[in-house]
Amino acid sequence: MRIKGRWTYLYRAVDKEGETVDFLLCAKRDVAAARAFLHRAFKSQGRLPRAVTLDGCQASHRAAREVLGEHRRGERTKIRSSKYLNNLIEQDHRSIKLRLGPMLGLKRLRSASITIAGI
Repeated sequence: MRIKGRWTYLYRAVDKEGETVDFLLCAKRDVAAARAFLHRAFKSQGRLPRAVTLDGCQASHRAAREVLGEHRRGERTKIRSSKYLNNLIEQDHRSIKLRLGPMLGLKRLRSASITIAGI
């Protein structure tokens, strides 16, 4: 998504029912941003998930391995990556894309986070 004419990455966690767990808007898509998001998402859930499905970004995979390695039961969580397993997340992004498309981007990061939280 574009905020003030710059690309901003949306990290979004969804549970198996399709409900949003947490989201994070970040200027970069690197290991540090992915680590921050995963820490925040796991903390809001209160427990580690059985499986984590990620896209093909290697920074996300590395961050997931590091974050799960810090927990004593982190080895029980499976990290998976597949084009078809990611459909639940992509369907969740559809509502955001439909809402933000006609708006031609947003002006402030705060208004973007409020809009996404409402969706």
